Parts: sequence; structure tokens; C-alpha cells
Amino acid sequence: MVTTGDTLTTPGPATRTAFARLPVFLVAGVTGALLLIASRNYGYFFDEAYFVVAGRDHLALGYFDQPPLVPFLAGTMDHLFPGSLLALRLPATLAAVGAIVLTALIARELGGRRFAQTAAALAYALAGTTTAGHYLATYTVDPVFWALIIFLLVRWTRERRDGAANDWLLFWAGVVTAFSLETKFLVAALWIAVAVSSLAFGPRELVRRPLLWLGALVSVVATLPTLWWQAGNDWPYLKMSDVVAKEFPGAGQFLWDALSGAGWFLGAPLALFGLARLLGVRSQAHWRYLGVVVIGLVIAFLIGSGRAYYVYALYALPLAAGAVGLQEIRWPVALKWAGGALAAVSIAKSLIAIPIYPASVAGKLPESLPLVPATAAAVLKGDTSLDQVSQVMGELYQSLPPEQRAHTAIMTDSYVFAASIDLRHEERGLPRAYSGHRAYYYFGHPPESADSVLYFGSENPKMATAFAGREPIAPGFATLYTGRLKPWDQTWPKLRIQ
Repeated sequence: MVTTGDTLTTPGPATRTAFARLPVFLVAGVTGALLLIASRNYGYFFDEAYFVVAGRDHLALGYFDQPPLVPFLAGTMDHLFPGSLLALRLPATLAAVGAIVLTALIARELGGRRFAQTAAALAYALAGTTTAGHYLATYTVDPVFWALIIFLLVRWTRERRDGAANDWLLFWAGVVTAFSLETKFLVAALWIAVAVSSLAFGPRELVRRPLLWLGALVSVVATLPTLWWQAGNDWPYLKMSDVVAKEFPGAGQFLWDALSGAGWFLGAPLALFGLARLLGVRSQAHWRYLGVVVIGLVIAFLIGSGRAYYVYALYALPLAAGAVGLQEIRWPVALKWAGGALAAVSIAKSLIAIPIYPASVAGKLPESLPLVPATAAAVLKGDTSLDQVSQVMGELYQSLPPEQRAHTAIMTDSYVFAASIDLRHEERGLPRAYSGHRAYYYFGHPPESADSVLYFGSENPKMATAFAGREPIAPGFATLYTGRLKPWDQTWPKLRIQ
């Protein structure tokens, strides 16, 4: 039924068509295969070593920067398949493949026929959230949960319009939310936006459905252990908002990156077209509240100085809506050829980039990390891998006299590089590493027997005040601090780095 607010009118015949299994599964399968190939092309990327160490050696109900699901997946895959990067990245690849299929299914619920479903799947396959699916991160796993929630909401809305709403869809959306909350807490913003938008634009009865609140209860109960950990540690996750805000590139760059992530050749135009249809086409009024959700969340992320990749989780709906809009246009032959050529360029560009990108640039160290001092450029070049960095740090530690090593701990000014050491510290004959940076602070301080520290990173005035002696080992990169002045229980809180 067509709805305005809570008013229902008799609709025309149901518009859902058969699922385009063959082309959609072909797009998803080829994308998944390319991502698996790419997963083998390079070493641990940015946070991946940290995820493995956190899940393998420090499994907890929560962490400074995130809930526990991704570290749990990383630790589990490393336990089942030790050292296998392909296995480590498999959850991200499966999430990308699943989101591609879900985008096609959303297009189907919106009335998309074979062409629209295939175009939606293809557009999502070429978007940044999928082409990044060759490494494990919260933002490569979480979008599949958002896509599934949106699919369930779209299906509930379509069935309500047709007079046969199934409220169990809302319950299962709550169950999926529980998994998303174990990945990132950001999905709470999605539900706030859905509630506000449905009350403003309809269907207002959405927030009155008992099964919706039963699903919400399931998600809350499932998240209580993580919230308990956060509360017991003074809510460290809230401090991440300050960390993220400091990295905010500005409104213009944020919007540019958000659109670039969808793909300028195909995804961005299609997503903008889809949003315009959701918001402005009268026959699509029953979907309007979801279009407003997308716009509202983009504005919220922008005002909140969020990261552009937060928007990646929203791509499925506007891409699906745009693909459905394309099938309803009678295109002149010339435009069909031009559009086909443009799509072909985009497809070729992405298909080539997925397996090649990691080998060429994915191993570069992010310039924003503390541990990239200019004076150590000969060691830490822009394209130096994390494994090479940890090897250099290990060699510098081993160069210390044995009697000095016996009571010297390894510390870094970045959790990323502490994790790169811990990943293989036993096979390299090294002690575990420590860091006061972000989540690593909660992994504990060195033992009391360690009265000296070999510190890797830029100069830290706090370190100088905690030790009696200071000796540069590699200027601008490694410093040996000796003669700890106070017990570690008193020293450690002062060395914390947000």
C-alpha cells in the first residue's frame, strides 16, 4: 500500500520481480575472487597486526577504540590458520561479497528488475567499502550489517505497503544490530535516525511495533558485557571522538572522500540519483524516510567531525535506488553507448586496482602515526612495511649488551608498531612490546624487573621525567631510558598516549 505518514491507500500490483541470481552471484563471485587474490599480495596492513595480537593475546569484552568482534575474528583466524593473511582477511572478503548481494536484494525490493539488480550489485562491488575488502578492519566488516538492516527495513516497508507487513523482519533487524554493535557502536546513530525520520515522514507505526523493541532488547542485552567493560575502564571509547576529531580533514574534504568512496565513474552519480528519487519522487514516498536517514547521517557525521568511511555503510540503499531509477528511463542510443563505455572504464579500473593496489601502496605507513620521524627516513621510508619496521626494532634491541637486555623492556609510541613486534616476538627471540598508546595502554605495563626501556618513536618528554638516564640509540627513532625512578604502577598512568 502507498503510505503518507500512517495513511494507507490501495496500491497497484506488487512490483517485486525474480531475483537475478546468475548476474548478481557472478558479480559477487568475481569480486570475492579478486579480493582473495589481493589478500595474498602484501603483509599486515595498519591495524591488522593489532587486531591479531588483541584477539590472540589480550581477548577482552571491549577495547579502547572498538567493541570486541573484529579482534575476536582476527585472533580466531590466526589460531585456526597461524600466519595466514588470506584466512585473516576472509571475514572482510565475505562481508564484501554479502553486501554486494544485499544491495541487489534491496534493489529488488524497490522494484528493480534484472538490469537494476545487476547494476546495483556492480556499483557496490566497485565502491570503496568493497575494494577495501582485502584487509580486515571494522569498516570493512560493519557495512554488511548495515546493508542487512536496511534490507530488512526496506522489505518491511514494501510488505506494509502491499498490506502484508511481517514484523519479524524488525526483530531480526535488532538481532543483526547486536552483531554491528560488537563491531562498532556507530549503528546506534542509524537507529536514532530511523526513529526520528519515520516519526516525521512515516510510517509512524514503525516505532510502535513490539517486535522492533524485542529486537532492540536483544541487541542491548548482547552489548551489555562490552558496555560493562567500558564502564569499568572509565568509558575509553568516548575518548576516541576526540582522537577522530583531531584527524578531521574539513567539511569539503570529508564530502569529497565520501563521494569518492562510492566511485566517481559510477557509484557517486548513481547514489546521488538514487537519493534524489527517494526524497523527491512522489511514487517513492513510502521510502522517503530512509532517504532522509541517509542524508541525516551524512550531516551528523560531518558535524561530528567523523571519518569519511563512516558513510561507506550507507552506500547500499542509494546505489540500489539509483539503479532502479535507471531502468525506468528511456535512454537515447547514444547515451546508452556513452554510459556503457563509462561503466566499462570504471569496471576495468577497479578490477585491475583490486589485485594490484596492495602490492604497490597498501604497505605504506600512514603519515599521521607518531612513529615516522624525519630523521629515521632511511629506515622508515614511506613504503616500508610494518614487518620491516618491527625487524629493525628487533635488531636494535638485540644490539644491546646481554646484561642490559635482561632488564630492558621494549616500548613504542604507537600501538601499531608495538603490535608488529608482538605478532612474532617469540620466534624472533624478543620480549613482548608495550605502549601507552590507545588500546595498548590497557594491555598492561612492563614487569617490575624492567628498570630500563628501549623506546621507539619521537621524543617523549614524559619518558625523560620517568627515568634517570637517557641514551640515544638511533637518533630520532630509538632511545634507551635507564634507571626508572618510581614503580611501574605509578609510572604507567603518566606515560599514556591518547
